[in-house]
Amino acid sequence: MTTTQHTSNVDPGELAKFSALAHRWWDPGSEFRPLHVINPVRLNWIDSVVPVRGKRVVDIGCGGGILAESMAQRGAEVLGIDMADKPLGVAKLHSLESGVQVEYRLISAEALADEQPDAFDVVTCMEMLEHVPDPASVVAAAARLAKPGGDVFFSTINRNLKAYLLAIVGAEYVLRLLPRGTHDYAKLITPSELARAMRDAKLEMVELRGMSYNPLTHTATLNKDTDVNYLVHARKRAGG
Repeated sequence: MTTTQHTSNVDPGELAKFSALAHRWWDPGSEFRPLHVINPVRLNWIDSVVPVRGKRVVDIGCGGGILAESMAQRGAEVLGIDMADKPLGVAKLHSLESGVQVEYRLISAEALADEQPDAFDVVTCMEMLEHVPDPASVVAAAARLAKPGGDVFFSTINRNLKAYLLAIVGAEYVLRLLPRGTHDYAKLITPSELARAMRDAKLEMVELRGMSYNPLTHTATLNKDTDVNYLVHARKRAGG
């Protein structure tokens, strides 16, 4: 993973893809059903590691706001950022309808890090790194956004044959859990690649967890199997 200028760290095709589906983001029976299923799992894990109540949190690549709003419900002061305006519009509307206060901004992680370095207790970046041209740049921005000693969470998809068969062929073409073309195999990220980007950004690995999704029961669980979906908890060095 290389580092590029943040002004170009956006894939217009990816933005268009998620913008086209934005109106279905909060429909649990839509293409976003897996996201609704995994959200409580990842939320409970984050909250068990670092209780978010009273914390200042930024959710990078927040999309329609499912994770951002759920963290705000638990008492966090949440800023959700994304580079796709239609999903952000859906997130803002849902926040108004639910009465859960979340701030949303159309801004890149890199630009926000320039504006507010060392500003957040918790930084989350879930299901997003595999959709940008330069994931290492986002990892570095996440590190800059975190306060010294702050916590950073990532989730993404591994790159191997098993991940290709389950996350792309199975989920997109056979079971049609996700729209075809949601994931590009070449953009998937191995844990070692993510670990290297975190080291370069002065983030220390705290925990690596696997996450499994059962398409028959529509349930998700955390485990030790990082072959497909995995989550990472990292911490910014207190001196960094």
